[in-house]
Amino acid sequence: MTWRVGLVDSCGGLEGMDAAAPEDAWSLAGAAAFVPHDGRVECREPVADPTGHGSRIAALLISGRPVELLLGQVFTTLGPTSSAAVAAAIDWAIERRAGLIHLSLGLARDRAVLCTAVQRAIDAGCSLVAAMPARGASVYPAAYPGVIRATGDARCAPEELACLGPWFFGGCPRLEGARGGASIGAAWVTHAILQQSPLAAPAIVAALTARATYLGPERRTPAA
Repeated sequence: MTWRVGLVDSCGGLEGMDAAAPEDAWSLAGAAAFVPHDGRVECREPVADPTGHGSRIAALLISGRPVELLLGQVFTTLGPTSSAAVAAAIDWAIERRAGLIHLSLGLARDRAVLCTAVQRAIDAGCSLVAAMPARGASVYPAAYPGVIRATGDARCAPEELACLGPWFFGGCPRLEGARGGASIGAAWVTHAILQQSPLAAPAIVAALTARATYLGPERRTPAA
């Protein structure tokens, strides 16, 4: 079976995907942009990736196994996105039968529109992976129950994972051409998920826990 993955980020098309190996067997199953406008979210034609971040995440996700990719573009400029736009992208991916949705992003405020969209995805049998800072305040949608939380972990090399707690994993915080941190670590966690056949969220969590190289959070020595 092939994963159908919704990527909610800045990538709107095939540009910037030259990092993918020619042998990667992937296909583009759909792409749309979700833009807040006059108090609502408009679904538009996607634009060229304004940051390159989403394109680099996409190139990592499609490497290694066949993937059908759905691109939900919520960053169409260098500015921020909104909970309503992210929620619309999640709903769009679910309508197109995504089995997993990846969000290398986190929003500071809990909004009902986003919480409801996440629950609809979970009820539809879709797994979600979302970025969460290893320290500091919680962000959304990673903080919602049933979402697999993921972050960067300095102990992890590419392909290595850390199990930081229930439904919370760390991955390599580095990716060539992209800034490190929780968003990159989350992409490596999803990359690990996609190396196996499609599974339900509890089975994904069990598999990630079993293959983790490190257990428990990083131990950082306080500065002198």
